[in-house]
Amino acid sequence: MRFEIISANPKILDSSLTNGLIYRAQKKGKVEIYVHDLRDYATGSYKQIDDEPYGGGAGMILKPEPFFRCIDKLLENRSYDDIIYFSPQGCKFTQKSANDFSLKENFILICGHYKGIDERVISKYVTKEISVGDYVLSCGDIAALVFMDTVSRLIPGVLGDSESAITDTFQVETIYDYPQYTRPEEFNGMKVPDVLLSGNHAQIENWRKEQALEKFKKINNIK
Repeated sequence: MRFEIISANPKILDSSLTNGLIYRAQKKGKVEIYVHDLRDYATGSYKQIDDEPYGGGAGMILKPEPFFRCIDKLLENRSYDDIIYFSPQGCKFTQKSANDFSLKENFILICGHYKGIDERVISKYVTKEISVGDYVLSCGDIAALVFMDTVSRLIPGVLGDSESAITDTFQVETIYDYPQYTRPEEFNGMKVPDVLLSGNHAQIENWRKEQALEKFKKINNIK
């Protein structure tokens, strides 16, 4: 899988791209990631990438010209399954959509900043707008990292345990994960539930479903 990230803040990406799951996915040859600094596609002595919005208003808008130059150059070499822009008004990113994206191969990820990007970039190139949640982020780079981490871990061979992605929270029917325990069997007077020590897998499965459902009810104030 290939990710082309267009960013006005490439240094924000450094830590996650050189550590953790995304880094391991690259080392295994499962994922290729290329970061394109938007300023490299700007012109003039100041390499300006933003300007004031027409019509007035607070904040700055990322200019269209650098995006056009960068995306046009990328499209000269290959086609992409999706060109994604991360924005609050995008479709909600869910585990189901992550599953769907994991079956594709090539993406361009457009990371916004300030008050957004010129609408002409969206109209010309973007195939999907995605929101990673109902909250405000300082830049789209953080959303891009969430997207890449969530999708990459679904690629066969990325995770060490082939079962772990399938049984993750949000992949299972119960929505929330069940309580997890490991050794020691007793710690600070608190014991591991007997059912988990029983060896009865049917009972354990039922207990886990019940516990996950109770957690769901508690968090959502359902009686």
